[in-house]
Amino acid sequence: MHTHFKVEGFMGRGGWRGKGGWQQGEAPSADDAPAWLSGRLPGDWFTGAPEVTIDREEILIVGELPALADDHPDDAARAAAEAGRISRFREETRDARIEIARQAEHRYQRKVSWGARLGGTRELFTTHSAPVMTRLRQPERLVLDTLVDSGVARSRSEALAWAVRLVGEHADAWLAELRAAMSKVDDLRSKGPDLA
Repeated sequence: MHTHFKVEGFMGRGGWRGKGGWQQGEAPSADDAPAWLSGRLPGDWFTGAPEVTIDREEILIVGELPALADDHPDDAARAAAEAGRISRFREETRDARIEIARQAEHRYQRKVSWGARLGGTRELFTTHSAPVMTRLRQPERLVLDTLVDSGVARSRSEALAWAVRLVGEHADAWLAELRAAMSKVDDLRSKGPDLA
């Protein structure tokens, strides 16, 4: 069983919104989350190991559902059937997914989000939106305002999210190389002398 595992950024400083509100500090490592999930998830949910993407705030689990058995007259009908099967999976597994998420959130101090793929259809059921504070100078604000004024986005916040997605789509190779380099730095740092 192969696990598709992506860790976005460092596992270092972050925060957790638990029952007591926002708490700063180190979240526990989630390096073993794919293994923990492979042991915890029911074996009949997905056709293989789910794709697990982890960052400082969230663990996103997206699994491939079993293929449709029926023939469909065209792509639109097939897409509708795929969306229907994903919807059924979402409803039938809701209680179990909530319990697994509760356990994982306690263990890893990150929100857990879910999604499913089937054929050409991919849907995310729940996703966590984390606020990100930034200071922008006028040239950057003008870019965001142009996106808002042109109707591409409804707000500066949405325009910034759009811009980040666009950069992510067009810079995948560079970002992957950067993440690999950051991982090497983390490894070297962990092998260094303990200064405590």
